[in-house]
Amino acid sequence: MCDEHTGIGRRAVFVTGAAAALTLGSVSFASAAGRDGGQETRTVRGTLEPGAPDFVYVPVDVPSGVREIKVSYTYDRPSVPAGTTGNALDIGIFDERGTELGGRGFRGWSGGARTEFFVRADDATPGYIPGPVREGTWHIALGPYTVAPQGLSYEITVTLTYGEPGETPEPVYPPERIKGRGRGWYRGDCHLHSWYSDGRRTPAEIAALARAAGLDFINSSEHNTHSAHAHWAEAAGDDLLVMLGEEVTTRNGHVVAIGTDPGTFVDWRYRARDNRFGRFARQIRRAGGLVVPAHPHATCIGCNWKFGFGEADAVEVWNGPYTPDDEVALADWDSMLVAAVREGRDWIPAMGSSDAHRDPDAVGRPQTVVLADELSRRAVQEGIRAGRSYIAESRNITLAFGASGGRGEHAGIGERLEADRDTPVTVRLEVTGASRCTVRLVTDQGVLHTSAPLPVSGSGVVEWRTTPSYAAYVRAELRHEAAAGPLPGALAAFTNPIFLGHRSR
Repeated sequence: MCDEHTGIGRRAVFVTGAAAALTLGSVSFASAAGRDGGQETRTVRGTLEPGAPDFVYVPVDVPSGVREIKVSYTYDRPSVPAGTTGNALDIGIFDERGTELGGRGFRGWSGGARTEFFVRADDATPGYIPGPVREGTWHIALGPYTVAPQGLSYEITVTLTYGEPGETPEPVYPPERIKGRGRGWYRGDCHLHSWYSDGRRTPAEIAALARAAGLDFINSSEHNTHSAHAHWAEAAGDDLLVMLGEEVTTRNGHVVAIGTDPGTFVDWRYRARDNRFGRFARQIRRAGGLVVPAHPHATCIGCNWKFGFGEADAVEVWNGPYTPDDEVALADWDSMLVAAVREGRDWIPAMGSSDAHRDPDAVGRPQTVVLADELSRRAVQEGIRAGRSYIAESRNITLAFGASGGRGEHAGIGERLEADRDTPVTVRLEVTGASRCTVRLVTDQGVLHTSAPLPVSGSGVVEWRTTPSYAAYVRAELRHEAAAGPLPGALAAFTNPIFLGHRSR
C-alpha cells in the first residue's frame, strides 16, 4: 500500500478477525477562522494491492465552522484476463464519533453506486445521513470489493465548505399500521432498492409499482444504510404499508432486516469467521425486526450465505426471476425442513422477494402472501415468522392450501394437523391464475404426487390422501410446463409446509 497527500501521518493496521482494516494518516485542513463561505480542498492518492484489507480508512481532520463536507473519488479499471476479477471500490463515511463496529459514527454508505457525495446539516446525498459537520476526525471508508492483479489505484478529493450550518430536519416515518384492514391474506415484497443505495427508482416510483403489482406491504432494504427511512412517509398510504429495514451486505452473504424500528442501522463490517453475526442478528430482533438471509446460493461475489441459519427467522428462497440458484436454495430449504422434522426442532419458513433495483426489474415478482391478523408491521412479521404464507410470481396467482382429518380437524399453511400416525389425511389445494401449471406435492419423502397440467383458465383443485406416517409435512409447488426433458419447469408459486402428526417431544 502506498499513498501521498498533504498532512499524512503514520499508518496503522487494525485486524478484526478475517476482516482486516487499514487506517492511513490524517488529511489536515487549516482553521476555519475567517473562511465563512469559503472552501478548501485536499486530494488523496494511493494504490491497493491484491489481498488488501476489507476496509481502508482515510482520516480527515475537520476543523470547527464547517458547513459541508464533500467527497469525490475515482479509481482505475485495467483490463484483466477472462475469469479474473477487476477493480471495484466502495465508499462511505463515518463522523467524529469513530469507526468502531456497531456504527455509532456512521454517516452514510453508497458502495460503488456513486462517485461523489456530500453531507451537511440540512441535506445529504441519498445513502447518507444529514446532520451537523462537527469538529473532529472523520473517516472516509473505502471498501476494496475486488482488486485486479495490477492493483487498484485511487484518487479521493475532499472539499470542506465553511459557514453557518443549516437546520437538520426532524425525520418523519411511515405509519406501522393501516387502519381498517383486519385478518386476511396480504401480499408483500420485502427486498427492494431505491436511489438511497444502488437502485435507480425513487420511493414514490417504487410505491406506484408496488400498488400496480397488487402489493399491500413492502420493506425498505437499502444496502448498508438506513438513510431511506425518513423518505418513505409520503409514499405510504391507507392501501400500502411500508416497513423499514436494511440489506446488511457483508463479504460472506447478505441478510435482509425486515421491519426494524425507524432509524435502526445494522453494521456489515465482518465476515463469517469473525463470529460477530449473532450480535447483529440480536440487534435486528431487539429493534423489532426479522432476520432473513437473502439469495443464499447467489453466484455473485460475496453473495453466497456463509453464516449458517441458526439466527434466521425466515430465508429468502426465491429472489427475482426464478433462476438455477433459486432452485438450489429451494432444495436446500427442503433439506432443512427434513432435518427439522427428523430432529423435532423448529423449522425456518421460506420467503420470496423481487430484489428490484431498476427497469426492467419487476417489483412484486415474486411476492410473499401472508396471513396476518391485520395490515400492520407486527402482524405481518408474525405471519412471516410463523410461516403462514406462500410465494407467488405475481398477483394473478391465488392459493388455498389445507389438510383435514376424518373428525373435522383442519390445518392451513404453516400449521400442524394433530393426527395419529395412520390416520387418513386429505390434502387439498385450490388454485387460480396458474395457466397450464403442474402441481407437485412435496413431502419429507420427496415428490409424492404430481398433477396433470391445470387448464388454460389457470383454475383447479388438487386433492391427495396420505397419513402422517407417510408424510411428516406436505408443501405445494406450482411449476410452469418444462421447456424440454425431465427437469421441472420454473416455479410459478410454492407454499410453506403443513405438518402432519403429533409434534415430537
